[in-house]
Amino acid sequence: MEGLLACPECGHEWSPEEDSTEDQPFIVKDSNGNTLQNGDTVITIKNLPVKGSPQGIKAGTKVKNIRLVDSDHNIDCKIDGFGAMALKSEFVKKA
Repeated sequence: MEGLLACPECGHEWSPEEDSTEDQPFIVKDSNGNTLQNGDTVITIKNLPVKGSPQGIKAGTKVKNIRLVDSDHNIDCKIDGFGAMALKSEFVKKA
């Protein structure tokens, strides 16, 4: 559906309006332990399958202008060729 975010790892889908808890003080760290912030650029560290897509997100894909959310998939972003996505911070490193 249009306007939903999807996790490339597990296929979970949700509406971004459901997660409207902005600017809550929480800390998100990447796979190397670096603290991430809204607007950062990250790089995927492994191939991530995308449910419903014949190809996944390849390791080394650069993701710009991330938005942090307080949920299991704590990075909301847009990836060229895939659209709106939600990623887990354990699968990315800060660029």
